[in-house]
Amino acid sequence: QVQLVESGGGLVHPGDSLRLSCAMSGFALKNHGLAWFRQAPGKEREGVACYTVNDGEIYYEPYASGRFTVFLDDSTDTYYLHMTKLKQADTATYYCAVDVRPWVCYSDYVSGMHYWGTGTPVTVSA
Repeated sequence: QVQLVESGGGLVHPGDSLRLSCAMSGFALKNHGLAWFRQAPGKEREGVACYTVNDGEIYYEPYASGRFTVFLDDSTDTYYLHMTKLKQADTATYYCAVDVRPWVCYSDYVSGMHYWGTGTPVTVSA
């Protein structure tokens, strides 16, 4: 049974950094796409980044590029989202997600994903 458990969210100030974790279990990482999404209050869910396990390539949404970094610790099956220079506009619930298509990050990953965590809230406020 696939399980994704996010953690690390909280209340931070503008300009702060925060690292979110996604503990994954119940499947082998190879041949999957791993993604982070977020959903702000009153807005639709949007992609943050997508990690292709098979080649290590990462796609970042334009707003995330340069401020956010995703990485995978395959020794612990933990997927991370490290966020810097946080803005109030980054306030959202952040979700990790997994797709069984290994190359999904090279296409429309936002419309995909087969497994989801329950999310961890991030609030950026002065």
